[in-house]
Amino acid sequence: MSLLLGAVLGLGLLLVWQAFWTRRVRPRTLRRTSRIERLILRSGVRGLTVNGYYAASSACAVLVGLVVLILTTSPVIAAVFGLFGSLAPTAVLRWRANKRTNDLRELWPDVVDHLRSAIRAGLPLPDALSQLSSQGPDELRGHFREFALDYRATGRFDDSIQRLRDRLADPVADKIVEALRITREVGGSDLGVMLQTLSTFLRESARTRGELEARQSWTVNAARLAVAAPWVILLLLAMQPQAVAAYSTVTGALVLVGGLVVSAVCYWAMLRIGTLPQEERVIK
Repeated sequence: MSLLLGAVLGLGLLLVWQAFWTRRVRPRTLRRTSRIERLILRSGVRGLTVNGYYAASSACAVLVGLVVLILTTSPVIAAVFGLFGSLAPTAVLRWRANKRTNDLRELWPDVVDHLRSAIRAGLPLPDALSQLSSQGPDELRGHFREFALDYRATGRFDDSIQRLRDRLADPVADKIVEALRITREVGGSDLGVMLQTLSTFLRESARTRGELEARQSWTVNAARLAVAAPWVILLLLAMQPQAVAAYSTVTGALVLVGGLVVSAVCYWAMLRIGTLPQEERVIK
């Protein structure tokens, strides 16, 4: 009996000691996504991580550098083109992200129309969103199918629609999702009118932006060609031993570095002046 009382007393003292000395668990803070993570999300590439992106950039740099080194036998020129090669994954992701954004811009009015029709038919908001997995645009059905599975598993609409917004990673999707979430929280009878107005606005915006991009595309492409042309000529000249010897000197290396800086500044200025501004995600 005394042994049992001693064990209970010791257990009680242990619990008291843990109550005073156990570290409190701090609430987890939300980690802000980096620029590369946002670019990967916008591009829609599944399975690509930030480490994978850096690995692909390094592999492209080494591959392009080795090819140019074999062709020109100039380490300086090979290093410059290796730097260009490291930018290839970024260029591909940006191209895919812009293409995906343009494609989604044409699809969002149809999504809003489907939602408005389902809500007018009397379906609850979660069911209206889940219905898009079978009746929405083909490119977006997978995302809404994941939302339907997530909502059925958890039953929490806010968390499910938040994850849907993160997967879509689109500024228009942010507006639609936040409007639906606020409407569900505070209620309201004007959801159908709001969706109809939003659908009309999205169609007008997509048509106007398409016309502007068609008019400015030739200017942007011509500027890119003007920036790339000197380096293509350099690669052709590097096939000659005299050019390789000239650029292998300190003066030649300084010329290459200066040309690289001028090309980067001109390309940045071209993007700032000639490219239409992309719609930013207000909620990240």
